[in-house]
Amino acid sequence: MGLRLGDIAPDFEAETTKGPIKFHEWIGDSWAILFSHPGDFTPVCTTELAEVARRAPDFAARNVKLIGISANGLDDHKKWIEDINDWGSTDVQYPIIADADRKISTLYDMLDEQDPTNRDAKGLPFTIRTVFIIDPKKVIRLLIAYPASTGRNFDEILRVVDSLQIGDKYRVTTPVNWKKGDDVIVHPTVSNEEAKTLFPEFKIHKPYLRTTPLKVD
Repeated sequence: MGLRLGDIAPDFEAETTKGPIKFHEWIGDSWAILFSHPGDFTPVCTTELAEVARRAPDFAARNVKLIGISANGLDDHKKWIEDINDWGSTDVQYPIIADADRKISTLYDMLDEQDPTNRDAKGLPFTIRTVFIIDPKKVIRLLIAYPASTGRNFDEILRVVDSLQIGDKYRVTTPVNWKKGDDVIVHPTVSNEEAKTLFPEFKIHKPYLRTTPLKVD
């Protein structure tokens, strides 16, 4: 059975472009995003990793560490980073895991079982575009799998981080198309009496749907 929301993210040791790591130790007290890409020197992946480098300060401001992984070795990763930085005018500083043997990709169920073209010269599958958001307790809070042909939307990934962090802190949930600064939904476990104290401006639209503005840092 594959990994599910609420599972503890499997721990592992790996070689990365920033040196060896033990995953849980590397996460520490931060949030983490582990994201896979099908292979080095591929066009969609090059655009993605450049975008992640550009958005790194936004993730850091939310106490989120970033780490990539693909089914290539360190030498390829390091050469590819030069291409990414050249193309994107970026500075990739987050680590990328070397996983040529697919050990970690298998552990996290990242391998492509759909696209027959997404394979190496030996016929072994590359990874799909999987994203894991992992909280400081090492719990998987989100997982998304994109096909190899579709680049990810990192604005959406940041939006989910904001939603999860706000929900953990304020006993709220977030509605469709929510963005930071929009009204939120009062959690169903909060009574109306509690809500009067916690959210003085809350509104009752339906007995099960209450919204409130929320000021956050």
